[in-house]
Amino acid sequence: MTSMSASSTAEAPFVPKTKVGSFTNFVDERVGGSGILREFGRKVFPDHWSFMFGEVALYSFVILLMSGTFLTFFFDPSMAETHYQGSYTPLYNVEMSVAYSSSLNISFDVRGGLFMRQVHHWAALLFVASLGVHMLRVFFTGAFRKPREMNWVVGGVLLILAMAAGFTGYSLPDDLLSGNGLRIIDGVIKSIPVIGTYTSFFLFGGEFPGTAIIGRLYVLHILLVPALILLMIVIHLFMVVVHKHTQYPGPGRNDGNVVGYPLGPVYAAKAGGFFFIVFGVLALMAAAFTINPIWNYGPYDPSPVSAGTQPDWYIGFVDGALRLMPGVINDFHFEWVIFGRTLTLNVLLPALVPAGIIFTVLFMYPWIERWVTKDNREHHVLDRPRNAPTRTAIGVAGFTWYCVMWAAAGSDLIATHFHVSLNDVTYWLRTLFFIGPVIAFIVTKRIALALQRKDREIALHGRETGRIVRLPHGEFIEVHAPLDEYKRYKLVGFESPAPIPAQPNEHGVVTRKEKRRAALSRWFFEDRVAPATPAELEAAHAHGHHEAIAAGEDQKSLSH
Repeated sequence: MTSMSASSTAEAPFVPKTKVGSFTNFVDERVGGSGILREFGRKVFPDHWSFMFGEVALYSFVILLMSGTFLTFFFDPSMAETHYQGSYTPLYNVEMSVAYSSSLNISFDVRGGLFMRQVHHWAALLFVASLGVHMLRVFFTGAFRKPREMNWVVGGVLLILAMAAGFTGYSLPDDLLSGNGLRIIDGVIKSIPVIGTYTSFFLFGGEFPGTAIIGRLYVLHILLVPALILLMIVIHLFMVVVHKHTQYPGPGRNDGNVVGYPLGPVYAAKAGGFFFIVFGVLALMAAAFTINPIWNYGPYDPSPVSAGTQPDWYIGFVDGALRLMPGVINDFHFEWVIFGRTLTLNVLLPALVPAGIIFTVLFMYPWIERWVTKDNREHHVLDRPRNAPTRTAIGVAGFTWYCVMWAAAGSDLIATHFHVSLNDVTYWLRTLFFIGPVIAFIVTKRIALALQRKDREIALHGRETGRIVRLPHGEFIEVHAPLDEYKRYKLVGFESPAPIPAQPNEHGVVTRKEKRRAALSRWFFEDRVAPATPAELEAAHAHGHHEAIAAGEDQKSLSH
């Protein structure tokens, strides 16, 4: 009887009324896509303009894939010699590689080819730039903290892969500019002790420039590096979904919730529109602004070296470090001969050490900060950069160090455009290489602390109105406008950790490692501005209320 009742009350199976519905239902019954979409579509994402940098990077990469697919149909990655027979008259019948010839054909003889080349190049620059700005946002707001340390590492790997993709693509046309870039890389590889020359021979297929490098870079550029980037993007987005999105502090927001809008339909519609905005801007730039005019440089020839050559901006810091490195300091030479082998430190050190320091600190920083602060909690609410002054100062110092090396990559252009001595430019940049980050750290930390003090005063006393009134007993005061609860919460709703002294271990011994941690903790947190407490806010609010009443009475007496 029970089974008959259950069968009679069972719901009738869903029968789609259209062919599209039938096909969709067929797929859904076999892969369960509706459940996945339903769960994913309910994911809530907070709304803030700074979260868009990651989206710009993703959309730029999609545009890179589409434009790159178009270019692969016409590009021939061969270093075989040929004579150009295309429509660009100044290079007609000039001997060059097939790779350079096909690049010229794309630019002048393939319909839309030059436009697609420039879309691809501008998208590559935007991809690396948006990745870099996105990681700066993550660093300054503390979004790398537990449980997102591994996602921060994935972001660092993505940044390195983006640079690798850009460099391998930049070198493919085999023009004079890209060839000089490869010459620099060859010099760096050869400066590696013992294995350098063997590595160079293997990579270039013989003595530089060899006959195989373009084909090998082509495989890396269209196959291996994009595949790794796609893998890292999938891992990154998976972790974003698993860990839920971070959010900025505000009323009702805490580490246990996310205040925002669901992915579907709100963010799905916004993402689609934003993708076309990014694509439109890149298309406009590609149509209006020339980038990498390879026909002006000519084919690569190892014998001449053109002046004024700079790499794309994201590799510029390596070139700048090479330019800043002296070959001799007084009588001390940076090139030694050891056991019959030449050790060229004036190439090896600037090429590898600054980049090694930058990426080592980048990858290790989440664990360094967690060790110093002894904070192993999960964090889903972001910090305002001013409320973490030491971390913000470290970030600005590192960014300044990078920018000094980046500027040094154009030291010759700085000298010629501003009509100053190249030596003077180099000496000033060498000085800034060492003291620039220190000055940036000190100034940034002072500014962050000053902004914290300003926030504290505004939270306690309200916003300055500039209106001065005289009280009945003769005192002049400035009337302050009280803040609403939302703005006040933003100014007081943060943590201000105090330095943690050295803690003994289970044996009652304070180890040297713990003493070093305590010293770093003091350095991190001894300069701090504590947020206003509820008691201080209540007292200040009551005082401000009496001031407002007194000012109001004064206004009444003046009006009579």
